[in-house]
Amino acid sequence: MKYQASSPEDYIEQLPDDRKLPVARLRETVRQHLPPGFEETINYDMIGYVVPHTAYPAGYHCDPKQPLPFINIASQKNYVALYHMGIYVNEALLDWFAGEYPKYCKSKLDMGKSCIRFKKMDDIPYPLIAELVQKMSMEDWIQVYVGLLKK
Repeated sequence: MKYQASSPEDYIEQLPDDRKLPVARLRETVRQHLPPGFEETINYDMIGYVVPHTAYPAGYHCDPKQPLPFINIASQKNYVALYHMGIYVNEALLDWFAGEYPKYCKSKLDMGKSCIRFKKMDDIPYPLIAELVQKMSMEDWIQVYVGLLKK
């Protein structure tokens, strides 16, 4: 589902009541544990954490006017999603996350490429998300991203 929000607070305010608290808690988990340098914004109609143009002037290769995305949080039709670009490009990070997930959740891990889907709001493993968010600095993400562009 798409929300036309001007801020993360506005995004959360537009959510159905059963999604407001989980998305707000997920947002706060990311904000508290995100390494320095990333900025919170609305990015692609979601709550986003991006590398600002001041740190990476080239921006996102698909649309250089956009800052380089790193993490997004979205309320979709049937789930809440956390999009983490580091998991998409770093196999060791993905393997770590997939190995840790069963220690926090009884449900099976439901993932796309960078998308971690939570269909049951009570199953969001906030402590694990906190660990994941800390695993890649802004400088690390830029270095990985630039390396991928060169390939």
